[in-house]
Amino acid sequence: MKYIILILLTFSLNACSQNKTTTKGSESEKEEAIPFHEFNISIIRLISTPEKYDGKQIQLIGYLNLEFEGNAIYLHKEDYSKGISNNGFWVNFSKEITEKKNLNDYNQKYVIIVGTFDMNSRGHMGMFGGTIKNITRLDLWNFEN
Repeated sequence: MKYIILILLTFSLNACSQNKTTTKGSESEKEEAIPFHEFNISIIRLISTPEKYDGKQIQLIGYLNLEFEGNAIYLHKEDYSKGISNNGFWVNFSKEITEKKNLNDYNQKYVIIVGTFDMNSRGHMGMFGGTIKNITRLDLWNFEN
């Protein structure tokens, strides 16, 4: 009886430890969840390694400025005020966000956003480090208590 239990336990542990796979044509691919540290990133990481995030959905915190030909999120308020556009990313909001929220309530404030990063689209006159497009989350980042 002990041996049967030991064998069943061994098989169940083996089954639990195997990775899930999906088949695409004749290839097998592992299902991968995006690790939180790869989704929730700092603007510094985005500036330094944009190719790592190209085409991926990301979440980040920064200083949002909305103006004609200058909609962007910056690392710091000072980057905006000093015109350091390389420390900023052009922003494009989803239709859902523009219909639900008054964007002026978020202008010139620190915000948290979720969108898809495009390193090749560099905003007005190519001045920015890339574009965060199809933004589906826009909330104030309230760091004061």
